[in-house]
Amino acid sequence: MHRLIRDLTARVPVVTDGAWATQLQARGLQLGECAEAWNITHPDQVVQVGSAYVAAGSRVILSNTFGGNRLALAKHGLADRMADINRNGVQLSLAAANGKACVFASVGPSGKMLMMNEVDATELEEVFTGQVTVLAEAGAEGIVVETMIDLEEAVIAASAALRTGLPVVACLVFDSGPQRDRTIMGVGPEEAAKALAGAGVDVIGANCGQGIEGFVPLASRLVKATSKPVWIKANAGLPQVEGGQVAYHTTPAQFAASVPALRDAGVGFIGGCCGTTPAYISEVCRVLERSS
Repeated sequence: MHRLIRDLTARVPVVTDGAWATQLQARGLQLGECAEAWNITHPDQVVQVGSAYVAAGSRVILSNTFGGNRLALAKHGLADRMADINRNGVQLSLAAANGKACVFASVGPSGKMLMMNEVDATELEEVFTGQVTVLAEAGAEGIVVETMIDLEEAVIAASAALRTGLPVVACLVFDSGPQRDRTIMGVGPEEAAKALAGAGVDVIGANCGQGIEGFVPLASRLVKATSKPVWIKANAGLPQVEGGQVAYHTTPAQFAASVPALRDAGVGFIGGCCGTTPAYISEVCRVLERSS
């Protein structure tokens, strides 16, 4: 286990942050707009998001670099700004953390499908290596490969991240099948845990795809399937578009009500994904303190 992960998990669960894109949307980011471009165009707003999570109690915050790989940025005509966007994203989160939280850089999917031959493994390796190299050089303290629906792509991204020498978290989206316990490609938590552990990642987890109540059984299975710490970041319920804006209706109190069950299952890291805000993180911290 990487020393930083060992130090963090000496006191568990570690509370991480919540959503970034929906927080930027609350500050004016439009649907379909490139959130990562705000690292250049609206740096103060990006710092505000990170700072709010630190103030809420997050011990780990991410960077606004989820869609910062070259292939994802190309959809916005920003592939040539990859290095600037990722470098700024890490530096803005470091400024927000101000030494009070660790900064783990976010790495999301490429947006291309291996099984559809839209990209091959060699190109994906090059794409993720390019991104994680910039993230590490910018000062990220860890890397989170997240919201992956393809286990093969997750392993490729995680392997690239591991070559930086930083601790690596790898998370898939389990939201398919009758029990909503599989990826869209049919991979269950046990298979995912085995493959990711085999790749050498430091932390294994799940994020996005469904509300927190569905993560309790998933978390229990992940904990049983691996000796590595488990990372969980659930949505604030399922999204609905209302008046041209994405809305989530699970309240902070409803979200945090499932947190003791996640802790009791042995989860090492707990945070929020889409729709969660600093208020959710504050409530998670309050519930954990009250029930400790």
